[in-house]
Amino acid sequence: MTTLAFLPQVRQVWKTKSAEDLHIGTLVSFTVGITLWLIYGIAVKQMPVIVANAVTLGLQIAIIFLKMKYAGGAGKVLRKS
Repeated sequence: MTTLAFLPQVRQVWKTKSAEDLHIGTLVSFTVGITLWLIYGIAVKQMPVIVANAVTLGLQIAIIFLKMKYAGGAGKVLRKS
C-alpha cells in the first residue's frame, strides 16, 4: 500500500501540471532513501524489497521529473524551494 500511495500523487501532478506544493528537498531525500532500500534488497536478494522499492523509485522519479518540467527546469525548482 505504501508503494502505491504515490500513484495518486503522480496522477495529480500530471493532471494539474503543477507540483508547486511539493518540496524538492523532501522529494530528493525520500528518493535517496528508496534507492538505498533498493540497493539493500538487491544485496540480500529479497524480491519483495526489490520490487516494492523499484516501483516506488519509479514513481518518485516521475514526480521529480514532472516537478522540474512544470516549474520550467531544475534551476527554477531549486530557487523556489
